[in-house]
Amino acid sequence: MTTHAPATEDAHQAHHGHSHGHEAGHGSFKSYMTGFVLSVILTAIPFWLVMADVFENKAVTAALVMVLAVIQIVVHMVYFLHMNSKSEGGWTMMALIFTLVIIAIALSGSLWVMHHLNTNMMPMSPDMMRNVP
Repeated sequence: MTTHAPATEDAHQAHHGHSHGHEAGHGSFKSYMTGFVLSVILTAIPFWLVMADVFENKAVTAALVMVLAVIQIVVHMVYFLHMNSKSEGGWTMMALIFTLVIIAIALSGSLWVMHHLNTNMMPMSPDMMRNVP
């Protein structure tokens, strides 16, 4: 009868999704609340920066909003998706790095396109706007 104990234990672990190769925690109430509070703060600060017109230079405001957005993405990945360097043999850290690279490409590309559209568009006078269908 003792020969079936490991198989029963393996079946129990497989049923509950526990495995020795995964180091990711499922999170505690404290970690979820920490993530939630950080998310609220990282949402309120950009809102305040834009609504209170804190900086006269709009580029500074836009840069700060984007930096805070990237920080908020990392907070979500760490506190809610439980990504760290130990879980899944380091693959979640690779996913984090990949996400940051994609975000950098998307943000810089979007800013580049918007800047060039702004500088290369023909200015329209109010008279020209009336003739637009």
